[in-house]
Amino acid sequence: MESGRATLLREQQLKDQFDNLEKHTQSGIEFVERYTKFVKERSEIEINYAKQIKNLSKKYQPKKNSKEEEENKYTSCRAFLSTLNELNDYAGQHEVIAENLTSQIITELLRYLTELKAERKSHFHDGRKAQQHIECSWKQLESSKRRFERDCKEADRAQQYFERMDADINVTKADVEKARQQAQMRHQMAADSKSEYSNFLTKFNQEQNEHYYTLIPNIFQKLQEMEERRIERVGVSMKTYAEVDREVLPIVGKCLDGMTKAAESIEPKTDSKQVVESYKSGFEPPGDVEFEDYGPGQSMKRTVSETSLSNSRGEAKERPSKSKGKLWPFIKNKNKGSGPEDFSHLPPEQRRKKLQAKIDDLNKDIQKEMDQKDALTKMKGVYEKNPQMGDPASVDPRLVEMAMNIEKLQSEVQKFEGWLAEVEGRLPSKSDPPRRQSGLYETQNSNSSTVANNCAQDRESSPDGSYTEEQSSETQVKVAIANTPEFDDEFDDGDEETLPTIGTCKAIYQFEGHNEGTISVTEGELLYVIEEDKGDGWTRVRRNEEEEGYVPTSYVEVLLETNAKDS
Repeated sequence: MESGRATLLREQQLKDQFDNLEKHTQSGIEFVERYTKFVKERSEIEINYAKQIKNLSKKYQPKKNSKEEEENKYTSCRAFLSTLNELNDYAGQHEVIAENLTSQIITELLRYLTELKAERKSHFHDGRKAQQHIECSWKQLESSKRRFERDCKEADRAQQYFERMDADINVTKADVEKARQQAQMRHQMAADSKSEYSNFLTKFNQEQNEHYYTLIPNIFQKLQEMEERRIERVGVSMKTYAEVDREVLPIVGKCLDGMTKAAESIEPKTDSKQVVESYKSGFEPPGDVEFEDYGPGQSMKRTVSETSLSNSRGEAKERPSKSKGKLWPFIKNKNKGSGPEDFSHLPPEQRRKKLQAKIDDLNKDIQKEMDQKDALTKMKGVYEKNPQMGDPASVDPRLVEMAMNIEKLQSEVQKFEGWLAEVEGRLPSKSDPPRRQSGLYETQNSNSSTVANNCAQDRESSPDGSYTEEQSSETQVKVAIANTPEFDDEFDDGDEETLPTIGTCKAIYQFEGHNEGTISVTEGELLYVIEEDKGDGWTRVRRNEEEEGYVPTSYVEVLLETNAKDS
């Protein structure tokens, strides 16, 4: 009985230990989940911080065509722009931190938590199974023990009954025999119960020994190892947490170095010189004020300085008309809108710069129109020599339009150059040509009249010849090249085998190849060169195995292979 109570006590203690371990391991899992949530929130903070920093950098970037963009000529403004760019890179490193925290810690811990929960469940399942088995064995032992006890008591009672019957002379011999047989049967049952009880006892002791010395210690050992791996995994994650920050420190340091370098690049004297250069008026200081003597019957005139900062409105009205246009220093310009076309509202130096910039822009526009005209003139020559490629008259309306545009732009140039000469004090005479007129423009003017006469004969819809290539060549020279006898031979395709590729080219303008033998290309398209320009102004290209044709050489940028160049 004592051993049975001890066994029951040990079972209860073991069950309590399992309950304690279950609570502890569950708290360990909750700790990992809590740490994972902490890292996740830190990652979200990094993402939001990086987003706010990038928005801040974008907010203070100079807007296009704004006053802020014009101020970038100052070193302080350029330094601030560099600081904004470095700040944007700095924000990118915080995005890297968030990405690494997610990939190296959060994702790994979530996967590990799934594995940890499954392993913990398996170990406790094995422990409960072992407990149930030993409890079942104990119940079987107790049942066999009670049965053995009951059979022994029954055998004792049967024996006592037989002895009483045998001693009683009044009992028949048959009743005595029956009592004897009953006693023997009860003794046999008691012997069998004893044997069964002995077997169950032996089995239970073996299983109990295995339970307490093998199964349960193994389960506890596995739980201990699982717990140690969990703690170690948390430690590794914490170390990774610090390393993620440490990895971006060099780049963050470079960003900060860039900000420092930008600050050190600020040059106050250079910026002040820029201001002087930008707002230099070109006016000469006023002369000395003459002395006026006082005489009887004469009143002295009030003299007002043109540079005075405190002129009243009444005094300003007495100022000579020739000084109305002057903008002296510290006097506000009330006409800040778009001024007259000749920029006469500006000081002389600023007006000269504006006029020169306008002339340069007009010259660029003229050059573009002339380049387009050259290409169309060449195309017309090709059509004249090879009618199968297109109608020469279809190009004439566009040529007339370009000639008119060139004349209009040239007249604008002459007008602005006259104003510029006036500012510089060198007015051109009517007999002399304009100061900045190119001889190339004069040649184009002489050609434009011829083209206009040709276009008057027959006008058709012109193909889209608009492009903006910036190259300079004489129209008549190009037409003469196009009229060479070799030109007809180059466009005589015939039945010939597929030509090999000798290089590549990139279309720098769009070309609509409506005529036979030409091919349409779009700006920026890459093509294969199969025949280079032979002097006729056309290059043969291929898009694929089935599409090939000629395009104007001036419309593409050709890159020939080395062996093709040598040949």
